[in-house]
Amino acid sequence: MEFSKRILRVQPSQTLVITAKAAELRKKGIDIIGFGAGEPDFDTPDFVKEAAIKALKEGKTKYTPAAGIPELREGIAEKLKKKNNIEYKPSEVVVTPGAKMALYEIFAILLNPGDQVIVPSPYWVSYTEQIKLCDGEPVILELSEENGFVLTAEDLKKAITSKTKVLVLNTPSNPTGAVIPRSELEKIAEVCLENNIMIISDECYEEFCYDEEHVSIASLSKEIRDITFTVNAFSKSYSMTGWRLGWVAAPEEYIKKIIIIQSQTISNPTSFAMYGALAALKDEGKFPAMMKEEFRKRRDFVLNEFLSIEGITCPVPKGAFYVFPNITAYIKGDIKNDIDLVAYLLEEAKVAVVPGSAFGKEGYIRLSYATSMDNLKEGMKRIKEALSRLK
Repeated sequence: MEFSKRILRVQPSQTLVITAKAAELRKKGIDIIGFGAGEPDFDTPDFVKEAAIKALKEGKTKYTPAAGIPELREGIAEKLKKKNNIEYKPSEVVVTPGAKMALYEIFAILLNPGDQVIVPSPYWVSYTEQIKLCDGEPVILELSEENGFVLTAEDLKKAITSKTKVLVLNTPSNPTGAVIPRSELEKIAEVCLENNIMIISDECYEEFCYDEEHVSIASLSKEIRDITFTVNAFSKSYSMTGWRLGWVAAPEEYIKKIIIIQSQTISNPTSFAMYGALAALKDEGKFPAMMKEEFRKRRDFVLNEFLSIEGITCPVPKGAFYVFPNITAYIKGDIKNDIDLVAYLLEEAKVAVVPGSAFGKEGYIRLSYATSMDNLKEGMKRIKEALSRLK
């Protein structure tokens, strides 16, 4: 049996690997505190569950259109108009099994062998692997800690080549929490227009901005809207990670191609889950606003704890629910890289974090603070004690 060259180019998701390892150790009775998974610790709200249960009881368990139920496409278009200030028709929206599938489908309809996609680093682990799966070439654009890992138009200009086809934007960012301000987004948009570069705007953390407003790049002008894929999901905002529901909004010519992929792969998103998502839209952001205030407290606690550790620096995450501290001061002796340090923390502190190298930035770790304050306090105590032993 010989595998395809495509699959041999792709690495497994390190965040899922770490999460699985932590779960395995817990099964053995070991007290592991997991800071790996990017998953809110809040339960899915009852009104969402009840809407899905109602749909089940009413027999809404059959095939739906490949693009999702019309009511949900209409609801997403309305949400994008009211909250994000972008005009989309329902026919310019497709519901997907999570934002991850949405991203893959976009790469699949855009990329030919040799096409380059600019991916600012640190980046979410799946961007580069999905680009490879679709025969594209990820071009890693290194961002600086000194600038808070915020992409600038000047950074972007340096990475453009004659083969550049797409830019991936993720604001707020996973893993750094960086938020690109409106003034810089406007400059980035102009560069993309001038160079005929499509934009994939991953906005899954839009509800969690603490010190900077969230701006959808497609809202800046009709010209920008027409070269942008706006991607989002219910996973983070409504703590619906396991429901696997996301969406893409883009000009209809692109949406039609994505619908073809869905019709030949998944058939349609899960029918009754979409009625739960419809209920989430009717909440108009009240549930995520509650989570946001709790996450803000946790962010402040974790950030201050890391900054109190000798040798560690950490940009202030202005969004999402991650910190991304620089731990190079502790890479020495038997600890040769961030992967070794993550293994050390798992073994010695019984704390699971993800190495920065999984996100394209060696010498850092990512910690998710989407867990209880009790876990954060105990986990940070363990991390500090374990690092002090290295000193």
